[in-house]
Amino acid sequence: MKKEEFVRNTFERIARRYDLANTVLSFGLDKVWRRRTVKALGERDLVLDLCAGTLNLSEAYREYFNGKILALDFSLGMLKVGKKKPLKDVYPICGDALRMPFREESFDGVMMAFGLRNFSQMDKGLREIHRVLKKGGKLVILEFKRPQGLFGAFYKLYLKRILPFVGGLITRDPEAYLYLANSISAFPKTEEILDKLSLLGFIDLKCGLLSFGICALYEGIKA
Repeated sequence: MKKEEFVRNTFERIARRYDLANTVLSFGLDKVWRRRTVKALGERDLVLDLCAGTLNLSEAYREYFNGKILALDFSLGMLKVGKKKPLKDVYPICGDALRMPFREESFDGVMMAFGLRNFSQMDKGLREIHRVLKKGGKLVILEFKRPQGLFGAFYKLYLKRILPFVGGLITRDPEAYLYLANSISAFPKTEEILDKLSLLGFIDLKCGLLSFGICALYEGIKA
């Protein structure tokens, strides 16, 4: 089975309990991380929430800013859960991040939380983001990473043992959280992601670490 199909099927299975699992497994920090992400993006007229899932990032954005949001995800089940949230001017669209149904330079800002590691072709996905973002538009990406040092050793144990067990109890799908653990472990280093963005033509790049390095927040402007 191709990665794209596997990931879609996985999210379809866990959609109804995805939000609960996120909150429990992150000890509530997932909401803090998303708020940091939308604040980094700032208010924009038209925003793309990419790999939007159950619209948690759109929900966080709406807490602080106005502006229209198009929320794209390839899991219809996840979007159906998100559509139950009373969000103004947020428009869910079922589609593929690698082949987006938007014209070039459509968006003033693009935001994405925990979606980059799920791309079957990361470089292609980043090129698509660059294509649909306007010149001068901002990109923010929130993604898991691997902490270093003593905390990193504990986190590795958490990923391999605790996360699949607890995630499996909540969603009845331990395979989904074993995939999550493996995808985090295999994800490129922050320097590699920044290099990819730079080669595409993003400027003013920076990467901030959140919660002892559990997450990285990437920011860049399309030149």
